[in-house]
Amino acid sequence: MKLFSTRKPRSFRRVSIYTDESRDRLQQLVDDVRREQGEAPIQEAPYNPDKFRGTFINFTPRAKKYKESSKKLGWPVAILLIFVLWILLIFLLKGIK
Repeated sequence: MKLFSTRKPRSFRRVSIYTDESRDRLQQLVDDVRREQGEAPIQEAPYNPDKFRGTFINFTPRAKKYKESSKKLGWPVAILLIFVLWILLIFLLKGIK
């Protein structure tokens, strides 16, 4: 009689809701074999994140204004600043002697 016997709980079974990795691996192997045999067309290039770099700024006026108004020192200004500092250093060193 099974009046006092407890039932064994179900064992844990992990089921991926969104992807089935084993099926994806198997499909990748099948695709590779077909591509090597010449039956399937060659796949296009993988996803490249550089393709969309900088496109967000074009669609947001606030970001576009920020980028345009950012103050950058140009190379001529930097070279001029270094030259002026160099001359100032020469005058200071001659004044000390």
